[in-house]
Amino acid sequence: MSLWERYVAFIRATKPVALLMENVPDILNHGGNNVAELVSKSLAEEGYDVAYTLLNAAWYGVPQMRERMILVGFHRSTGIKPRFPAPTHHLVLPSGYISSKNAARRVLKAEGSEHHRWIPDPESEAPPATAASEALADLPPLYAEEMLRTGRIRRGAKDPSEPVDYTTDRPTTSYSRLMRDWLGFATKATTGHVFRYLPRDYKIFAEVQQGWEYPQVHAYVEQKIATWLANRKRRGLPTDGRDPDVAHFVTSWRLPYDPTKFPNKWWKLRADTPVRTLMAHLGKDSYSHIHFDSAQARTITVREAARLQSFPDGFVFKGSMNPAFKQIGNAVPPLFAYAIARALRECLGAPETPDMRVKLLGLRRPQIKTTEGTK
Repeated sequence: MSLWERYVAFIRATKPVALLMENVPDILNHGGNNVAELVSKSLAEEGYDVAYTLLNAAWYGVPQMRERMILVGFHRSTGIKPRFPAPTHHLVLPSGYISSKNAARRVLKAEGSEHHRWIPDPESEAPPATAASEALADLPPLYAEEMLRTGRIRRGAKDPSEPVDYTTDRPTTSYSRLMRDWLGFATKATTGHVFRYLPRDYKIFAEVQQGWEYPQVHAYVEQKIATWLANRKRRGLPTDGRDPDVAHFVTSWRLPYDPTKFPNKWWKLRADTPVRTLMAHLGKDSYSHIHFDSAQARTITVREAARLQSFPDGFVFKGSMNPAFKQIGNAVPPLFAYAIARALRECLGAPETPDMRVKLLGLRRPQIKTTEGTK
């Protein structure tokens, strides 16, 4: 039995009033099958009104362009039609995300889908999506090259539960206020501000530009090596790799991966936009999310990854650094989940509760308005 069939079997056994499923966009075309549609048809046979769509977490204030399939259903006896939370933030998605969405649209049109809904892109009048610089505000800078010189960062396990103070007594952005004052997780200090020991690469991180990917970084490093060797040749110095100075310089700079095979291995964040999707692979390396501040010259910390995933600062990650990164990459962004949960509450007619986004993010009411979308 496949995982989605187990999900349907669980619904059949428990008969909940409402249900929710989240998965990656590729589930719309997994092994040639639209699994979301298969799930929807099976749940319809179990007595549920079901709809699914693609939503981007950046539309709901998360500083990350994370596209996900969201499926919602209500038992037909309730008379409730499934709806989705209206986006609260505006973002023009990069071409890669747009082409992915268009590919999904083509698949759905070709196959036909009774249960799929298209959610309109956010209005341009909405607040702009949360940028990386806003998300990481108030966390103390960590200057990797200086820490390496002074021995304050070494190889070995790092504890993500170690406390760290903020740079300011009061939050400096609305997003950092949300992270610091999240209901039930409010805190005066945070934890997990630890990053990877990468002694060869800090100097490279310091020189590459925001938005650069691995092919650009690789080309920059190769040009740097070529220029250095050319300068030595002009001065009559050895340029052969058997020379100790040459061997040391080239080894300390040269990157080992083929740029045609690993185009997305490295990426330096842009300060002015949300970041790309954080993945569980963060548990193995963090080159996909290099800090935008060249002076700090490092990959992101556990707490910065948590901020970009919208975990409140009071949430403590236990264990060592690598599992913490993996947990973050595998998670549903809490702020995204909050928006979906409030939409479900509205559909169910639950008593209205204060929306913390109004107070902490400064969003205007109402923010629990939902939309059915279009077929």
